Amino acid sequence: MLEEFLHQKVVIDFRGEYVCLGTLKSVSGEFLEVRNADLHDLRDTLTSRENYIAEAVRTGVKRNRKRVLIRQSEVVAVALIADIVEQ
Repeated sequence: MLEEFLHQKVVIDFRGEYVCLGTLKSVSGEFLEVRNADLHDLRDTLTSRENYIAEAVRTGVKRNRKRVLIRQSEVVAVALIADIVEQ
């Protein structure tokens, strides 16, 4: 199912206190490869997950990684940034 998200900007929610925004480059085995990614630790801010994502959608993804590999077992949800609903 993730193949339809390839080469598009996505939001990836983790089990823990992380969220990742960027372009889904590939899906293989147990990993997702994200390029031009903003891997954000929500413990570093007082902003909620929803507010952080909404702000990133409004202002654009602020990349802090050229490439990141994400273990699929840590992922709760993957959504297209285009599908994020403004509040």
